[in-house]
Amino acid sequence: MGPRRRERRAGAVQSTNDSSALSKRSLAARGYVQDPYAALLIPGAARRAPLIHRGYYVRARAVRHYVCAFLEQTGAPHAAPRAQILSLGAGFDSLYFRLKTAGRLARAAVWEVDFPDVARRKAERIGETPELCALTGPFQRGKPASALYFESVDYRILGLDLRQLQRVDEALGAAGLDPASPTLLLAEAVLTYLEPESAAALIAWAARRFTNALFVVYEQMRPQDAFGQFMLQHFRQLNSPLHGLERFPDVEAQRRRFLQAGWTACGAVDMNEFYRCFLPAEERRRVENIEPFDEFEEWHLKCAHYFILAASRGDTFSHILVFPPSEVFPRVNPALPSGVFPASVVTSEGQGPNLKRYGHASVLLSPDVIVSAGGFGDQEGRHCRVSQFHLFSRDCDSEWKGSQIRSCGTGVQWDGRLYHTMTRLSESQVLVLGGRLSPVCPALGVLQLQFCKSEDNRTEDLKVTITKAGRKDDSILSCWRHSATEVSCQNQEYLFVYGGRSVVEPVLSDWHFLHVETMTWVQIPVEGEAPEARHSHSASTWQGGALIAGGLGASEEPLNSVFFLRPISCGFLWESVDIQPPITPRYSHTAHVLNGKLLLVGGVWIHSSSFPGVTVINLTTGLSSEYQIDTTYVPWPLMLHNHTSILLPEEQQLLLLGGGGNCFSFGTYFNPHVVTLDLSSLSAGQ
Repeated sequence: MGPRRRERRAGAVQSTNDSSALSKRSLAARGYVQDPYAALLIPGAARRAPLIHRGYYVRARAVRHYVCAFLEQTGAPHAAPRAQILSLGAGFDSLYFRLKTAGRLARAAVWEVDFPDVARRKAERIGETPELCALTGPFQRGKPASALYFESVDYRILGLDLRQLQRVDEALGAAGLDPASPTLLLAEAVLTYLEPESAAALIAWAARRFTNALFVVYEQMRPQDAFGQFMLQHFRQLNSPLHGLERFPDVEAQRRRFLQAGWTACGAVDMNEFYRCFLPAEERRRVENIEPFDEFEEWHLKCAHYFILAASRGDTFSHILVFPPSEVFPRVNPALPSGVFPASVVTSEGQGPNLKRYGHASVLLSPDVIVSAGGFGDQEGRHCRVSQFHLFSRDCDSEWKGSQIRSCGTGVQWDGRLYHTMTRLSESQVLVLGGRLSPVCPALGVLQLQFCKSEDNRTEDLKVTITKAGRKDDSILSCWRHSATEVSCQNQEYLFVYGGRSVVEPVLSDWHFLHVETMTWVQIPVEGEAPEARHSHSASTWQGGALIAGGLGASEEPLNSVFFLRPISCGFLWESVDIQPPITPRYSHTAHVLNGKLLLVGGVWIHSSSFPGVTVINLTTGLSSEYQIDTTYVPWPLMLHNHTSILLPEEQQLLLLGGGGNCFSFGTYFNPHVVTLDLSSLSAGQ
C-alpha cells in the first residue's frame, strides 16, 4: 500500500473515533452508564438510537469488567510495582477520568496511544477544560518533536502509529512504561483496522515486551453470514475495511491467534454470551427499560458479531479468564444438514422497490396472487413506514411480476403499521390485526382490506379499499409481534390470536379467539399447561389447531419450545411437542406445514455460531433435521429475519418476501429480491 493511500485509510479510521465518541456521549446522557466526562471531552451532541445505545453499553460493560478485575488483582497495598493500563487506539475515551474519580489509580497509571492528530486534539481539550485539569493535576505538554502530547503524574497521552512498532516501543519506554510491571493492554475496535501483518506484529510484540500482562480486545467477527457481509461492506464504504476477519472468523480462531503469538492463556466470548453471563439480571432489566425498544433481531445479531477477548502473559491474571459454566449460556450445535434447499431469484424485474421492506405481512389471496402490506422499507427512495401495498402475481406463462396496488379514495387510509398479521378471508378480503406505529404507539383497531379488479379483470390493476372492522372501541389487540392462526372448533372457524408484546407488557402470554363469521371476540375453554409468554414466534394451522414454535420470551431470551393447541370436544388443549434432537432456540422466523412436517424458516438465534436455514420437524415422530439453503444463485446477503414466506404446496416451493433490518450503525438492509426455495427433495416419504 502506497503512502498516500495509507494516509487516507488512517484518516478514515480516525473518523470512526469521532463517531464512536459521540455515541459514548449519547450513551452517558441517556443514563446507560455513569460518565460525566464524556460530555467534557467530546464537543457537540448527537442523540443516538436505542439500538446504538445498547451496543455501546455492552461494549462499555465488557471493558469495565476486565479493567476492574485487573485493578482488583494489582491494587493490594503490598503490591509492587504499580500497575499500568496501556490503551491502544484510545480515542476520546474517558477511562482515566472515571478511574481517577473512583480512586482506582492510587497504585496505577494510564498510558494512551492514538494517531498524532487524535492525541493532539484530546490533549488540547483536556488542557482547556478546568474540570478535567483538576483531576489530572499538574501536567506538561510534549515538545514539538516528541510523541508525548500530555503528561501528568499518572496519565500520559502519546501520538503514534501502531504500525510503526519500533517507534511505539521507544516512545512508551521514554514515557515511563515499565515492561516488568503488571500491565493491562486495551484494544477496543483497533486490531481489525490494522493490516493482518501489523496486527500480528503488535500482538507478538506485546507478548514479548510484557512478562506479566493482560491483553483485552473488543472487535468484530463472523464475516460469513448475511449480517457479517453487510458489516464488512459498511466499513469498506468508509474506506476503513476490517482486516483479518476471514482468517480469524470466530472466537476459537481468535484464541488460537493469541496463544500462537506467545500469550500464556486466552478466553473469548461473543457479546450475547457476555451480556447473559456477566451482567446481573437486575442490571439487564434496568438497561432494557431505559428506552422503548423493538429491534431485538439487530441487537442480538450485533452482539453475535462482536467479541470480548482476554489473553494473559504469566500466571498472575490467568484466573481472570475463567468464564461461567456452559449451562449458564448453553451452546447449541445443530445437527449436520440432512439436505439442501436450492434458492433462486424469482424475479429481478418489475418487483420495484416496494417489497424492500421488513416487519410487513403477506397473504396468498389466490394461487397466483400475493399481497404484502405495511412494514418499514424503501418507498420511492425514502426509508419510512411503508404505505403502499405490493402485489405479486403470476401470469399465464407462470412468470411472477410485482406491482403497486392503488388504494381507493374512499374508506380508511393505511396507517403505516408494522409487525401486524394479515389473514385471508376470501379471494377478495383480508383481515389485518394488531401491529404498531412505534414502540410506544400501537396500531389500534381491526382493518379489513377489500380487493377489486378493474373492469377488464386484470390482476395487475387490483385496487384496495380499507375499512374498520369490529366495534369502534375494540381495543383487545393493542399488541404486535403476535400471531393469528385459523383454527376450528365444533364446525366453527376462528382466528386464534396469541402472544406478542405491547406498550405495557414486554411479552404477552394471553390469547383471544375471533369468530370469523360474526367478527366478534368469543370465549372458548382452553385446557392444559399454557406456553410461556413470547413474541416473534411462528404459528401454523394444523389439524384444526395451531402449532406455536420458538419466539422471544421473558428477559429477551430465545425459545425452542413447540406447542400444539389441539381441538377437543369442549374447546382446545395445550400440548407440548417433544422434538428430538431439540431445535435451536430462535425467533423472527416463519413456519409452514407441508406433508405432515413443520418447516421453520430462517430466524435469529444466539446459542449457535452457525446461521439458520430450514429446520424440518416430523410431526408424527417428533424427529427434527436441518436443511441448508443453497444461495449460490441468489445475490448475497440474504437476511432471513423480519421476512414473510408463502408456501406453494402444489409446486413444492416456498417464496421468501422482504426481510432485513436496521443493522446497528452499519445502515439499513432490505433483501432486494423475492426468493424461492425448492422443497422437492422433502418428499412425503422422507
